[in-house]
Amino acid sequence: MGRRTPLGGQSEETASIQMAKHRRIPVIDVFAGPGGLGEGFAALRHKRRSPFRVALSIEKDEAAHATLWLRAFYRLFTARTVPESYYDVLRRDISLDELRARHPRKAKAADADAWRAELGYGGVDQKEVRKRIRSAVGGMRAWVLVGGPPCQAYSIAGRSRNKGNLNYSAEKDVRQKLYVEYLQVLADHWPPVFVMENVKGLLSATVGDQRIFSRMLEDLQSPADALKREGRRGRSRRCHRYRVHSLVRGGLFESDLPDFVIQAELYGIPQTRHRLILLGVRNDLGDIAPGKLETTGPVPASLVLRNLPRLRSGLSRTKDSPEAWAEGVRSALRTRWFAEVGEKAGGQEVLERMHAVLKSLSPFPFDRGDEFLPYEASPDYSKDWFTDPRFEGICNHVTRQHMLSDLHRYLYVACFGEVRSHSPRLRDFPPSLLPDHKNVPRAVDTRHFSDRFRVQIYGAPSTTITCHIAKDGHYFIHPDPEQCRSLTVREAARLQCFPDNYCFLGPRTSQYRQVGNAVPPLLSRQIAEIVHGVLVEAGMAD
Repeated sequence: MGRRTPLGGQSEETASIQMAKHRRIPVIDVFAGPGGLGEGFAALRHKRRSPFRVALSIEKDEAAHATLWLRAFYRLFTARTVPESYYDVLRRDISLDELRARHPRKAKAADADAWRAELGYGGVDQKEVRKRIRSAVGGMRAWVLVGGPPCQAYSIAGRSRNKGNLNYSAEKDVRQKLYVEYLQVLADHWPPVFVMENVKGLLSATVGDQRIFSRMLEDLQSPADALKREGRRGRSRRCHRYRVHSLVRGGLFESDLPDFVIQAELYGIPQTRHRLILLGVRNDLGDIAPGKLETTGPVPASLVLRNLPRLRSGLSRTKDSPEAWAEGVRSALRTRWFAEVGEKAGGQEVLERMHAVLKSLSPFPFDRGDEFLPYEASPDYSKDWFTDPRFEGICNHVTRQHMLSDLHRYLYVACFGEVRSHSPRLRDFPPSLLPDHKNVPRAVDTRHFSDRFRVQIYGAPSTTITCHIAKDGHYFIHPDPEQCRSLTVREAARLQCFPDNYCFLGPRTSQYRQVGNAVPPLLSRQIAEIVHGVLVEAGMAD
């Protein structure tokens, strides 16, 4: 019996493919963090609709998962139909449990989309992972795997910290092998396209005498063979290979490893963030040549920071109040280091700027901020991307406390940055203002970690927002010397290009860590456009 032909003369298979093209393409996000990579895919618009949907995000951290879950709930609605309850959570008027109680069906759907689970050794059973991914993909031919294994063991800073640890072994660090779990998903399900992100420290990282990145490239091109080497195998009867492409050059990998390093400031991100991002295309899709990211002019930090509410920092190790803070900052006038500025350090212009700042100190209407502030905070860059007209405020905008001695350093560094248009090194500090630390003399002489107090410059993209921002604010000093503080979570999120209605949950330290570990969604959206083009060329999307 011949194959039945539906109306229009198409075979069932052809009709099924055509119907699938009009359905949104599932995105599976593993090691998702707070969801920056997936957010960019979900935000892409093509022919006035969203071609992608984040069907499953997997993250083990409790606070990051809560952030993911809340965003998964948001995406279940259109912009016009998002319930007011969502904004009530952002305003801290209700809890997540109350949101669940008000919208039980949508909450259950968000549970399916955002899964708290640990991949790898000691984590969730692989059978459950395969089951969840199959369910999320739903039989679609076109889908995308995205994500990046945790990268602490690969990072240059991480290897520096571990160097003096006699009990540390890179070979034994389980984080070195978490990318094998990424390979497992590839070999179990064979997505047509994958996107993998990691730190650029991978280019120089080695285990034994072998470069990690060279081995990873080989593994990603042939995941099944790589799993055999690890004593594992894929659960699919099929076996494919992948072509790994550069998003910078737009071609296949040849020999120039830096072609995989995306310098975010070249692509409309107000931050000098450099990360490895690989695009894999399954070889049976044909000889597809993906596009490349299009460069733009640099975006200065001022365009996303200036419109946020001005705040003061807090005082630690003493009673904090607006009056005590102002008096503490003004006490710089009576210090030895202040007199040294014009003679031995920043120069007369910096000294004059400091005098002007201390003279103009006045109360801040929002004091130290809060997890929600009722405030119109539209940026001067990509307003439609950042702002939500239904959310009349800003969240995650509250300052940290700092020791008085550090506030004085922030004051000096910010004034120096305004006058000199770059952040000072420790050798530029007044001698009496240098921190009392045994490594400081070496830092002054050798320039090793001599930028440990780093101010952002309004007229340039910020430095890289890293998870280190969760530990202290010394590398992330606000450019306005009158505020005399480090960046808030929301300011870091602005530099990472998260929309203002993207709320980070959990303790503030975790919020900082989530932002620092994320992929800028505005960059991810550009990558999603290239991925969509690949699927269109492969006949899997329109």
